[in-house]
Amino acid sequence: MDLSIGEVAQRSGLSVHALRFYEREGLFANPVRRLANGRRIYHEEDLEWLAVCTKLRSSGMPLPAIRRYVELARQGAGNENERLALLREHQEHVEAQLRELRGALDVIRYKVRIYEDHLARGEADRLWNPSHGTRPAEH
Repeated sequence: MDLSIGEVAQRSGLSVHALRFYEREGLFANPVRRLANGRRIYHEEDLEWLAVCTKLRSSGMPLPAIRRYVELARQGAGNENERLALLREHQEHVEAQLRELRGALDVIRYKVRIYEDHLARGEADRLWNPSHGTRPAEH
C-alpha cells in the first residue's frame, strides 16, 4: 500500500519536515520513491525502518552512526559483525545513560521523601532556605 508523506507523518508521529530531514540525511533503508509529479511515496517497510531509526535517534545515537548503520544494512549480507559492533557500542552508551539516570532518580526520590515528610509534619520551614542561610541536618 502506498502512503503519502502526510500519512507517514501521522502514523509515525514525526512532522513532514522531520521526514524530509531523515530522507536528506539518507536514513531510510530504501530510497524514497516519487511519483511522476514528484510526490513522495512510502510503504509499510519504510514505516518499520523509520521506527527503528527514530528509536536509535531518541536514545542518543549520533546521526553519523545511524547513517553508517543504514549504509551497512543497505549493503546486505556480509557486514553483520560491523552492524552488531555498532549496535553493541550504542547499547553500552544507553546502559551507561540509564545508570546515570537511575542515580539521579534516586537523589530525586530521596529529596521528595524529605519534602513530603517535612510538609506532613508541618515543618516545611525547616527545609533549607538559601536566603536565610539555614540548612537542616537532612538536606
